[in-house]
Amino acid sequence: MVKSKLIFLALLFFQLENQAKAQSKSFLRQQIDSIVANKKAFVGISIMGDDGKDTLSINGSHRFPLQSVFKFHIGLTVLSRVKEGKLSLDQQIKIEQKDLLPGLHSPLREKYPQGATLPLSEILRYTISQSDNVGCDILIKLLGGPPVVERYFLANGYNDVAIKINEEVMQNNWNLQFQNWTTPKAASEVLAAFYKNEKKYLTKEHHKFIWDIMKGTETGKDRLKGLLPAGAVVAHKTGSSGANKEGLIAAVNDIGIVFLPKGRYYIISVFVTDSREDLKTCEKLIAEVSKASWDYFVKK
Repeated sequence: MVKSKLIFLALLFFQLENQAKAQSKSFLRQQIDSIVANKKAFVGISIMGDDGKDTLSINGSHRFPLQSVFKFHIGLTVLSRVKEGKLSLDQQIKIEQKDLLPGLHSPLREKYPQGATLPLSEILRYTISQSDNVGCDILIKLLGGPPVVERYFLANGYNDVAIKINEEVMQNNWNLQFQNWTTPKAASEVLAAFYKNEKKYLTKEHHKFIWDIMKGTETGKDRLKGLLPAGAVVAHKTGSSGANKEGLIAAVNDIGIVFLPKGRYYIISVFVTDSREDLKTCEKLIAEVSKASWDYFVKK
């Protein structure tokens, strides 16, 4: 009798716990729906717990323009070539003045207006952490073109990643930017796979290298990190299109891993496209989704 009662109480506790979790997740979705509601924009969101099971998706299978988010994918492809011995992080890359294209966002060009010879590791840091477009196109050229990056992800089973053009083409041709796309779900899946590294995509050294760079991202401070507690660590990559002559914004993106207390984390990818809202509003939307997600996972 005592044993049966204990079993009943255990099952009851398990059922109540599951109901509480379901209600909490339902509340998170309601919060996010409220944040997105009435915004003059199309929003895609993918959120994934560190167990890979606690997920939430809104327009998660829709294709969104990557913009500079693809620099994360480029960095991973470069590191795959380093692992194969085809490139080296210490390899010296000559950057000539003709490579320093005007009109592109480039802290690298500002620091080295006459050109420079830099190690591959430094160009990667500029490209990912500071979203440097000149550095990005140098890396793409070194790899052999945008399709090389796309083929790397396709070969590893990530079918919802398309990379056709470089930054120079993308920044100078508004309509062509949509050729570089991914889905929120695919973005989160790539983040999870390369962070967990169960398939050994990255060596231990390269894993630390890329995630340290992602943690040091200097762009998009008002996006995923915007409303999180001071000192919160986020390894992320942003992407932005600016607005066209009609005031339409094609991309305000941020994808990343948010590190929680006690060694836990969650993965979040937020894409905003076809927006009639201003940049500040789009960034606030991302920040509010991120904060709601933080509150949900911290309480778990």
